[in-house]
Amino acid sequence: MPVDFPESVRELVVQLRKLPGIGPRSAERMAVWMIHQRNGSVAQLSAALTRVDNEVQLCSACGFFVDHGGCAVCSDTGRDVRMLCVVEQPTDVLSIERTGQFKGRYHVLGGRLSPLENVAPEDIRIDGLNERIISDNVEEVILALGSDVEGEATGHYLAEMLGRKSVKVTRLAQGMPAGGGLEHADPLTLMRALNDRRDA
Repeated sequence: MPVDFPESVRELVVQLRKLPGIGPRSAERMAVWMIHQRNGSVAQLSAALTRVDNEVQLCSACGFFVDHGGCAVCSDTGRDVRMLCVVEQPTDVLSIERTGQFKGRYHVLGGRLSPLENVAPEDIRIDGLNERIISDNVEEVILALGSDVEGEATGHYLAEMLGRKSVKVTRLAQGMPAGGGLEHADPLTLMRALNDRRDA
């Protein structure tokens, strides 16, 4: 019978393979690295993972990451509540924040429409968007979605839905790479796209 890792290491490899972009060989290398660490690195990693698992959630209002300290976006009284930037994922908030150009608030959909993956309007946070537009007297909604097929479909759906309300709807302008999401755009490209946004 061929020799293999001990059961505990095999289980670690299985769990590491669940991470995005980690294949079998990478998972094994990471597991072996952890075995060789005797300087407290693995314990620190374990503590950080446990803390994130216990403390980090999504803000019930905007959908960004929050911990016990509350939502950094929603609690910022210096932000313009009349401007709402709609993004697909919480990480997209960080991409736009790094441009230093947007001073409004955000609404994270938590996904995008995708008939092939059975993601319908009721599966993303569209109802919450409608509620915030009314409760915050939002004047402009900026659709900062990816420019791939699903992002365009989601933007078109939202523009059509919001067009029936008394709110200005704009989309990011030129500069976004075709077929890519916000996480792949550099801050300068995002800054230009945000400043040159157009009617949806």
